[in-house]
Amino acid sequence: MAGKNPRLCCLKALQRWETGREFADEVLHQALQRSGLTNVNRSFVTETFYGVIRNRSYLDFIIQRFRPTGLDMPTRQVLRLGVYQLYKMRIPDHAAVYETVNIAGPARTLVNAVLRKTIAEKEHILQQLRDAPAHIRYSHPEFLWQKWESRHGGRLAEELCAWNNEPAKIYVRANRLRVTPGELIESFPGAKVVDVHPDCLEVDRLPLSWISSGVAYVQDPSTLLACDLLDPKPGEVVLDACAAPGGKTGYMAQNMQNQGSLVACDYDKLRLARLEQNLTRLGVSNSTIVLLDWLQQTSAFKPETYDAILVDAPCTNTGVIRRRTDVRWRLTPQDFPRMQHLQGRIVKATVQFLKSGGRLVYSTCSIEPEENESVVAYIDKEVPELSFVETKSSMPIHDHLDGAFAALFVKA
Repeated sequence: MAGKNPRLCCLKALQRWETGREFADEVLHQALQRSGLTNVNRSFVTETFYGVIRNRSYLDFIIQRFRPTGLDMPTRQVLRLGVYQLYKMRIPDHAAVYETVNIAGPARTLVNAVLRKTIAEKEHILQQLRDAPAHIRYSHPEFLWQKWESRHGGRLAEELCAWNNEPAKIYVRANRLRVTPGELIESFPGAKVVDVHPDCLEVDRLPLSWISSGVAYVQDPSTLLACDLLDPKPGEVVLDACAAPGGKTGYMAQNMQNQGSLVACDYDKLRLARLEQNLTRLGVSNSTIVLLDWLQQTSAFKPETYDAILVDAPCTNTGVIRRRTDVRWRLTPQDFPRMQHLQGRIVKATVQFLKSGGRLVYSTCSIEPEENESVVAYIDKEVPELSFVETKSSMPIHDHLDGAFAALFVKA
C-alpha cells in the first residue's frame, strides 16, 4: 500500500504529476495527506519527489546509457527514482536498489539490471556528465538554456541554472495586522529578519502555528516589491486585479491598515476560495472578493473607481523556478509571446477603472524581457493615458531572491 511505503508514495505522485497538468506542489500535498507516513518518511518523499523532477534530464541521461529505447513511462519513473537515490542521496546502494526493485512491479528484472549497471559504471557515467551539454548537467529544457545563454552569456546562465537547482530558502512575512516581526522572533528564536525587507523573516523550518493563526504568511521578499512600488495608503480604493492566492492582497491590506476598500479579483473559483481563506486567516477586513475574467467581461466596475491598481499578471514564472520545481518542464518557446499578449490585454482591460492621477503597477515573477520591458513598451505605446514612472526588479543571481519585475504608471 502506498500509504505505508514512502518510495511507492513518491512513485505514484511522480506518475500523477507526469501524466497530468497539476502543479507539483499540489500533487505532493495531496499525496502526503493521504499517506499516513511518519515525519521522517514524509521528508524522504518530499526530497525524492522534487529531486526527481528537478533532475529529470540528468537522470534520463544516465538511464539512456543502459536502456536507450523501449521504456514506458511508469518504468522510466521507477528508474528515475532509483537513479536519483544512487547518484544524489546518501543511501546505501544495496538499500536503494532493493527498495526500488520492490515497487517496480512487472519491470523488476529490468529495473534491477539497469540500477546495478549504473552502480558498476558510476565513475565513468559521472565523467560523461561532466562533459555533457549544460542543459543536461543542470537539467533544464534545451530551449530555455539557449535563451538564457544568448541573453546572459554562458557563465551567468550556468549560475542561474545552478541557483534553480538549490532548495529554496523559507521566508515568511510577519503580518502586522496581528503581530510585529519582533514578537515573531521572540516566539521562534531561529528566525531572523531579512535585510531587504523589515517584515520578512528567514526560518530554517516553518512554524505551522504561525500560518494557521495568521500571524505570518509564506512569502519571498521579492513578491513585496510590486506592492511597495504601488504604495497603497489607508483610506484609498485599491484593486488587486489578479489576486489569488492572496499574498500581495494581504500585504496591501496591512499597509492600508485595513482602512479604505480593497477589491481582489480572480478568474477561477477554486483559486478564489483559497484567496478568501487566506485573507480571513490574515485578519483582512477591508476586502471584497470578485470572480472575474478580465478577458471576458469587466462590467462589474464603474470607470475611474480606483486610486491604485495592481496587475500582478499571469506569466511564465521563470523567476521562481527554484521555488516551483516543475515550472521548467511546463514551458514551451511559444509561452513567451502568448503570455506577452495576455499581459497587455489585462492591463488595457483594467486601466479604464483607474482614477485620473491614479497609480497602476504591472508586475510579474518572470525574468524574461518579453514579459517585462517589452510589455512596458507596449503599454507606453498602446495605453496613452498611462505615463511610465519607474521599474524595480529582482534577479536571482544578483539579488539572491526570487525573480520579480514591477513597473509603475500614473494615469494622466
